[in-house]
Amino acid sequence: MYEELRNELKKRKYRITAQREMILKIFLESRGRHLGVEEVYRELLNRNVRISKATVYRSVELLVELGFLRKLNFGEGLYRYELADRSNRESHQHVICQKCGRIVEINSEQVNKIISDISKKTGYAIKWHDLKFYGICPECREKEKEEEKRSK
Repeated sequence: MYEELRNELKKRKYRITAQREMILKIFLESRGRHLGVEEVYRELLNRNVRISKATVYRSVELLVELGFLRKLNFGEGLYRYELADRSNRESHQHVICQKCGRIVEINSEQVNKIISDISKKTGYAIKWHDLKFYGICPECREKEKEEEKRSK
């Protein structure tokens, strides 16, 4: 993916920098977590990378523009980002825990069928969608049950 980034930067006449590659590396190593810019910045500092917060913001937005990252809004007052699958532009859905904020990606055949039906009914060629489900994750539900037991 680094070579792909270098080629894309060169093609669009952007400089190839170690900071941009390091930011992409953080997302590659994030194991599917949806990171905010602050989290990326802190991780860079933990790795002793000298970089300004403004550079991180600009680099993350550039990676979105180039199609390496996808910008997501989960209603928290900040944007989160995930690696974009450049070979597969299909969208996916997210389930978000309202207690702990944990985010799980899902790709449901039923949702894909609904999107296909919407496309047929409206005539739109749907290129991308953003569908989120909110609830309480199993761990938080278990904690709630334990708290209820203790309070009784």
